[in-house]
Amino acid sequence: MSTNDQDASRRDALPRAIQTVLEALDKLRFGAIQLTVHEGKLVQVDVTERHRYPN
Repeated sequence: MSTNDQDASRRDALPRAIQTVLEALDKLRFGAIQLTVHEGKLVQVDVTERHRYPN
């Protein structure tokens, strides 16, 4: 089993909210991930991606 397959199988066992955060981290190069929690539970994930261009 390849490393990517192992990562995918581990993620399948995680709650959907945690999967969303991990996927956002994988895709994001520069930016921020904001987590919103209500009554101790993750309810929202906001991703802000930054793009910078040389002059």
